[in-house]
Amino acid sequence: MWRNRSAPATNVSDLLFLEALLSLKSMTNADDFLKQKHLFQLGDLPTETPHPKTVQLSELANKDLERGLAVMRDIDLEALRKILAAKDNLKAVFESVAATLESGDRIFMVGCGATGRLSLSLEYLWRRKHPGSEKVFSLMAGGDVALVHSLEGFEDFPEYGARHLKQLGFTGSDLLIATTEGGETPYVIGATEEAAATSSRAPLFLYCNPPEILNAKVERSRRVLTNPKIKNFYLETGSMALTGSTRMQASTVLMLVVGLALEYGRDAERAFADLSSWIKFLEGSACGGLQDLIVKEAETYVEGHFTCYTVGQYAMTVFTDTTERAPTFNLAPFDNPKHLTPKNSLTYIAIPETGNGRDAWEYLLARKPRPLDWPEVHAKASADYLYTFDFSANALGFRRGLTPGKTHFEFAITSEQNDLMMRFRGIERRFPLFGKSELFDHLTLKMLLNMHSTLTFGRLNRFEGNLMTWVYPSNGKLVDRAARYTQILLKNMGKEFTYDEIVRAQFACKKDLDPSQSIVHRTIEKLSGQSFDRAKTHLANSTA
Repeated sequence: MWRNRSAPATNVSDLLFLEALLSLKSMTNADDFLKQKHLFQLGDLPTETPHPKTVQLSELANKDLERGLAVMRDIDLEALRKILAAKDNLKAVFESVAATLESGDRIFMVGCGATGRLSLSLEYLWRRKHPGSEKVFSLMAGGDVALVHSLEGFEDFPEYGARHLKQLGFTGSDLLIATTEGGETPYVIGATEEAAATSSRAPLFLYCNPPEILNAKVERSRRVLTNPKIKNFYLETGSMALTGSTRMQASTVLMLVVGLALEYGRDAERAFADLSSWIKFLEGSACGGLQDLIVKEAETYVEGHFTCYTVGQYAMTVFTDTTERAPTFNLAPFDNPKHLTPKNSLTYIAIPETGNGRDAWEYLLARKPRPLDWPEVHAKASADYLYTFDFSANALGFRRGLTPGKTHFEFAITSEQNDLMMRFRGIERRFPLFGKSELFDHLTLKMLLNMHSTLTFGRLNRFEGNLMTWVYPSNGKLVDRAARYTQILLKNMGKEFTYDEIVRAQFACKKDLDPSQSIVHRTIEKLSGQSFDRAKTHLANSTA
C-alpha cells in the first residue's frame, strides 16, 4: 500500500499521504517532532483550553463531590443550550439526512476515537428502531474493535479514512456525515474529501472549534472548510470540563445533533422543541446520587480490586465511557483472553443476555462486526483479534480466573420503568430518564458516566486541577497536549521553560517511562530538579 515516497505530490490524495508521513515521522524523536510542531500545536483551540470553572476539579473530586458534580452538570447544560440557540443554522443537517433516506440512499457516519464511538452508537440506535435496515452505517478509525480497544496508528492518516469509506462501498448517491470534535482529525478529513470527490451529495462536516481559528492554523481543516463540495457546521461548545477531554461535551453535542436528524427527519422544529424540554428536564434532575458510587468505585481500585459493569441495552454507551478511560487516564485497556499483558484493566463489561463472544458483539453493535483486516497497518484491527474478546455472560468468570484472590464487584446498569438504575457494592441509585426516545436516554447516561468516571479518577489523582497529566503522548496531538500541560504547571510554580525545552525533556522521559508514572510529572521532575510531590506542594502554596 505504500507509495513511492520520492514521487512528487500532484493531487489532494498525494498531499494527504505526505501529511500522514510527516505525522508518523514526528513520533521518532524530539528533533523530528519539533520540525513539524506547527502541525500539532492546537492549544489555542477552545476545545483544548482549560475551562475556568474547573481549575480546581481534582480538589473537588477529593473534597467536595457535590460541588464537582454540580460544576460538571452546569458545563454540560451550557453546551446543550448553545446547540439549541444555533437551531436555525442546523436545519440543513436535517434536510440532508431526510432527503437521502427518502431517496432510498444510504448514510455513512465517520469519526475517530470518541466521535467514532458516537458514530457506532448512532448506528446501533438506528438499527434498534429499524430492524433489518441497511440504510445507516458507521465507521471509526481502527474499525469496530476500536470501540473496545483504542488503536494507535490510524488517526493521523487521512488515506486510511478514505480507504475505509471505499471499503464499505460508499457510492455516488450516498451521504457522509463526518464528526470531529477539534475539526482537524486527519482520518475524518480523508474520508470527507473522498466523499466530496465521489458522491453527488455534499458530505456534512460537523466540528466544535471556530472556523476562523481552524482556517488560520490548520491547513488540512482549511481544505475542508473552503471546499464548496462540503457543507460544514460549527457546533460551539467552548472548553471541556476536563481540559482537552473531548469525549465529554464535544462528543455529546455531536452525537445529539446527528442523532436528532436521524430520529426526527425533516421535523427539525419538533426535534428542537424536545431538546428544549430535555434541557429543562436535566435542569431539574439531581445527579448527586453519583457521589457514593464514585467513592466506592475509587475505593475498589485503591483496595486492589476490580469492577465489572453488567449491562444490557445500554452496553454501547457504557463501552464508550469505559474504553475511553484508558487513553484519558493512562490505564490498561480491556484484558483480552488470547493476548494477556502484565497489567490488568481495572474494569470489564459483561452482557448477561449473551452466551458467547460472537453473540455479545452482535448484541452490542445490533449487527455483525465489520473489522478492517488491514494486517499491514495494524494486526489488532483484524476479525481474529476482535473475536478473541468475550463480553458475554462468561466475562466475569474469565476475569476472576485471571486475577485470583481479587474481588470483581459488579456494577449493574439497567432501566426500570422510567428510571435508570445503578447498583454497586450495596448501593442502589435511581436517575430519572426523559423517555422521549432512546437517543435522549443514552445521552443522559453518557453524561452521568462522563461525570462519574472523571471524578472517580480524580480521586485517584489521575489529573491535576483540570489538566490530563496522565495522558500518554502516543501521537502528535498528545505530545503537544502533554507539553502544554507541563508548561502550565511549571509556570504556576514560577519556572519558565520554552516549549522546545519541554518537548525534549518529555521525549527523554518517555524512553524509560513506567506505566505507573505520569509523563507530565516525570517531565516536571526532570526540568525542575525536584520530585513532583514537592513541586505540587509548591504549586498549591503559590496558588492559594
